[in-house]
Amino acid sequence: MPVLHSAPKFASNDGVLETLSAALGAMLLSGVEQHGELVLTVARDRIEDALRLLRDDHEYQQLMEIAGVDYPSRPERFEVVYMLLSVTKNHRLLVKVTAAENTPVPTVTTLWPNAGWLEREVFDMYGVIFAGNPDLRRILTDYGFEGHPFRKDFPLTGYVELRYSEEDKRVVYEPVKLAQDLRQFDFMSPWEGADYVLPGDEKAAEAAPPPPVATPKTTDAKADTGAGDKANDKAAETVAAPAPDKATGGKDAGAPKDTDSRPAKEDDK
Repeated sequence: MPVLHSAPKFASNDGVLETLSAALGAMLLSGVEQHGELVLTVARDRIEDALRLLRDDHEYQQLMEIAGVDYPSRPERFEVVYMLLSVTKNHRLLVKVTAAENTPVPTVTTLWPNAGWLEREVFDMYGVIFAGNPDLRRILTDYGFEGHPFRKDFPLTGYVELRYSEEDKRVVYEPVKLAQDLRQFDFMSPWEGADYVLPGDEKAAEAAPPPPVATPKTTDAKADTGAGDKANDKAAETVAAPAPDKATGGKDAGAPKDTDSRPAKEDDK
C-alpha cells in the first residue's frame, strides 16, 4: 500500500519570497533568489526573532547547518549562513547575517540544540563570536591553537607546530619549520608551455648560436680542393691483380700453401 506524504516531491519558489518578506518586515534587509535557492539577509541583532518566526509560523522546522564566509575587504568581513529545511514543504532556505571580528552574533541555541555545535565550529574556524552560547570553545583545532584557519589572511603554514618531546615527556609547541619551500603547483594543460622559467631550468643557459658566415666556403672547382691534376690522376688509378704463377698450379704466388692431410693412425688401417 503506498504511503502518502504531505510534502511535495518538488517544491517551487513561486510566491515564497514575497510571503517571507512580508512576514519578516523590518527584520529583513534583502531577499533574492540565486541558483534556485532563496537567500534572505536579516539584521544581525534580530536573527533569533527571524529564525523563530520562520520555524514556528512558516514550518522551517530543522536547522541543517551553520556556515561561515570571509570577505576581508568588507567592513563586516564575515557572513554567517543558516540553512533551514521545511520537512512538510520539502523546501530549503538560506538566512544570512553579517558580522565583524569584534561584533557578536546572538546565539540560536534557544531555538535548536544542535546550534551549539555548529556555532562552535564557526567560532573556531572564523573567530565569529556568538553571544549567549553556553559553551563557546574551540571544537576542531587543538588546545592553545592561535588564529582561525578559514580566514583568508591566515598563513598557509600556520603559526606553530606541535610534537611529542621525549625529553619533556609532553606535547610541545614550536615555531613552524618547513623542510622545504612551499610548493606552488601549476595545473595548466600539459600541451601548453609554461610562461615562466621552471625551477632548475635557469641553470641550463642556452648556448649562443654561431655567428653568420659572410661568404660560404664551397669547392665548386678542382682548384678549390688544393690537390691539383696529379693528385686526382693518382686517386683514379686502380691496383691491377698479379698474374697467376704456373709453378703453383695457377695460384697466386702470395697464396698460402694447402693444408697437409693428417697421417693415418694404426687404428684406422
